[in-house]
Amino acid sequence: MLLSVPRNLQRVILDEAGGSMTARADEHTNNSSLLPFPEGWYFITTRDALRKASLMQRTWMGEEIIIWVDPAGQICIARSVCPHMGSDLGPDAGGRIVGGRLVCPFHGFEFEPSGQCVATPSGAPARSARLDVFETCEIDGLIFGWRGLGGRPPQWRLPDPPPAGDDWTGLQIRTIRFPGHPQETSENSVDIAHLSYIHGYHNVTNDAPVFIDGPQLESRFGFSTTRRFAKLAKLTLRVSAIAHVVGLGYSFVEFQEHSIGIDARLWVLATPVDGTLIDLSIVSRMRTLYEPKRFIAGLSFLPRRLRAPIMNKFIADLQISDVQQDVVIWSRKHYVPRPRLVSTDGEIMKYRAYCSQFYPDERHCESSRP
Repeated sequence: MLLSVPRNLQRVILDEAGGSMTARADEHTNNSSLLPFPEGWYFITTRDALRKASLMQRTWMGEEIIIWVDPAGQICIARSVCPHMGSDLGPDAGGRIVGGRLVCPFHGFEFEPSGQCVATPSGAPARSARLDVFETCEIDGLIFGWRGLGGRPPQWRLPDPPPAGDDWTGLQIRTIRFPGHPQETSENSVDIAHLSYIHGYHNVTNDAPVFIDGPQLESRFGFSTTRRFAKLAKLTLRVSAIAHVVGLGYSFVEFQEHSIGIDARLWVLATPVDGTLIDLSIVSRMRTLYEPKRFIAGLSFLPRRLRAPIMNKFIADLQISDVQQDVVIWSRKHYVPRPRLVSTDGEIMKYRAYCSQFYPDERHCESSRP
């Protein structure tokens, strides 16, 4: 699905299957003084996409990694370097999965998802032949890897969202690549003032003070917006939202639309690619809409089982449209450590103080290593 993005912006748009559409344009850099790879959990792919691909390779957090899943469902995320003689392990280099094991294209060493080499064509493997693996975490089929500064282990886990039963749709996923930083994108969760100026929302409210507990931040806000649905009708939506931010790569937002009766969930997942570009993935799902509180042109004629999936695509498109407006700003802005704030700017500095924990100094990293 081709999404329009601003001109003069380098971009890559990825669909749920992992395909991409690219366009060359003028390059922009986010001249940020922020360290490019904050510590935390960062999105990589989905379990469904991984099963289809067998073996994936990604540039993730400034490194080439490989990802695969064995028949038992165990996922491995590792640096794409063979510990034997340094071969690249990605599929383009000839790496492959055979019987749930990764086979190196250079000498045929075989690795289990634990990272351990368990077989070679020429004899018993050395015990030290082991992939450099990353800790993994999975939430509703979304796969994350931990990137610790100085190589230290996970300092927290991502919390499970509320359970989603049969009355919730599957996931809609949209990903945009652009020059940016995850601290800047996550700052939108507390920058309530930009909602009206950039996105045209009205009746924007900050419903509670920002709450912080260790790596978790909670922001509550509300707004109204008018959008066109399926080119048939204009809808005025009245929304309240709770954003659960955990680290700089993970935001989970619970939405309630009050005039129609929509319950939706949204993940906003920012993942650094190479120190300049980030992948911002928008993931949405919606509860089945049995009886809308008001008439929506075209919706009443659809079977109930199709209403929520179609509305979920509509919500996903709305969100990505808003993100494209933000990308114009994010991809060109400079990080200002001491912004000249006004009273309506909200709790920007409280958010930035929260962010400081994801840039631990070297002494802290050394003391936390196993």
